Amino acid sequence: MRYTRNGLQILALAMAGLVLSAGLLAQNKSREERRAEANSRAVQGLVTSAGDQPVTGAVVQLKDMRTLQVRSYITQSDGAYHFSGLRMDIEYQVTAKSGDATAGPRSLSIFDTRKDAVMHLKLDKK
Repeated sequence: MRYTRNGLQILALAMAGLVLSAGLLAQNKSREERRAEANSRAVQGLVTSAGDQPVTGAVVQLKDMRTLQVRSYITQSDGAYHFSGLRMDIEYQVTAKSGDATAGPRSLSIFDTRKDAVMHLKLDKK
């Protein structure tokens, strides 16, 4: 295949345009990611028994109060739970259950501006 000088210049300009477009898309994506991160928070804590011992296998549920979607986490031997990627403009409700013992509900309000909220949950038999 044979290219003329003008053809090579056009090809070079087209390639440079593609590279520039890809760079701008990557930059825009990182801006969107930064914006999403700025509007993101997490909640974590410990699930303990009435005797303040960590509870293994407790089911911690996080409920989005706008969509009513529920996410669950099962605690390990340290009793810890963690939910991330939560929106700042949505209220959440956190509960825990192990056997017939429950904790909560506790609310993570839209007015709570902490990026990393800590909510410990103490199980109580009712």
